Amino acid sequence: MKTSNRIIILMMVASMLLGACAQTATVEPQVLEVTRLVEGTPQTIIITATAEAEPTPLPAGSISINGAGATFPLPVYTEWIYAYQYIDPAVTLNYQGIGSGGGKKAIIDNTVDFAGSDSLLKDEEYEAGKDLQMMPMLAGAVVPIYNVEGITTTITLDRSTLVGIYNATIMQWNDPAIVALNPDLADKLPAAAITAVHRSDGSGTTEIFTKALSAFDEEWKNTVGAGSSVEWPVDKAGMGVGGKGNQGVAAAVQNTPNSIGYVELSYAVSNKIAFAQMVNKAGKTVEANADTLASAMNDFAGSFSEQLTTNIVDGEGENSWPIAGYTYIILHMESMTDEVKAEKLLGYLQWALTDAGAAKRAAELGYSVLPESVRDLVLAKLAEVTCNGNPVMINN
Repeated sequence: MKTSNRIIILMMVASMLLGACAQTATVEPQVLEVTRLVEGTPQTIIITATAEAEPTPLPAGSISINGAGATFPLPVYTEWIYAYQYIDPAVTLNYQGIGSGGGKKAIIDNTVDFAGSDSLLKDEEYEAGKDLQMMPMLAGAVVPIYNVEGITTTITLDRSTLVGIYNATIMQWNDPAIVALNPDLADKLPAAAITAVHRSDGSGTTEIFTKALSAFDEEWKNTVGAGSSVEWPVDKAGMGVGGKGNQGVAAAVQNTPNSIGYVELSYAVSNKIAFAQMVNKAGKTVEANADTLASAMNDFAGSFSEQLTTNIVDGEGENSWPIAGYTYIILHMESMTDEVKAEKLLGYLQWALTDAGAAKRAAELGYSVLPESVRDLVLAKLAEVTCNGNPVMINN
């Protein structure tokens, strides 16, 4: 069967399943298999749903929900939004990857219904936003990506070497510190200057990366520090290049021989860009994946603030990826005024946090879903959201 015909049939099946909600009190769990073309290759997404039926379904696309912010979770948010149209056709979701800084400004200015951020809100931002709440959705790895001429195998870096590259004290790929970590590549690492790519916009990915560098090295912590934007020593040394968004950094590395950069893991995977292994705090060489992310989260279990935020960089675990962070949704807890939209937004977030198909797709893209204890904290906080003074009822 042609892919296009299969999609049409599945959409008809989804419509019948969802339309049947108007005539029954509840629906049994449904599993839909949706196939679409991605760059010419068929890609299947499994969608599951267990939902209470709406007695009077809203017209398709009648509720528009807009979000913006971090590019770190953009790949999985894009997939979730695509899948959710089959779960609740009444909802049209839109998420623009404009960076964590842009997302925080948008939710404070009330130009979006929700924001995405890997960068934590500052005290003054909480004050300006009045009733903002951060809620972790996923954990992701930030990975050093590279484009080194003549190298086709995986490069290993350690904590001090990565700091040295961005501190402009390690300036060539055949530096003894890099060679010592990669003895099999001793004759292949070029005597070429390293171009260090970083974000040019305010970025939660940068905040995670610089928090890791600050944890790795006391001098970096005291001189450069951590934040969504910093003054990069490599820029002062003429070795730095900026790129906007994870996409911009990935493109810059791809197009610049002998360069290194940092992006969220899924960007490296989806763009087929090589990324380094890291020697972590425990002295073990680890690769970024769902297991090493889970280990990093476990290292900091129970450390959440009242705002449901925490840092998970440079954990003690032997299997922990050292450059990791939560990506958050930011919501207004009390000032939403459209009760139907509030209900639909919270319904979508609850689905994303609890649906097996959503979790499976996140893992395939290189993210790690929340541990049950963290997920329960988020679901409990969602239950506290009010609209016009009334609790928001979630039907999913």
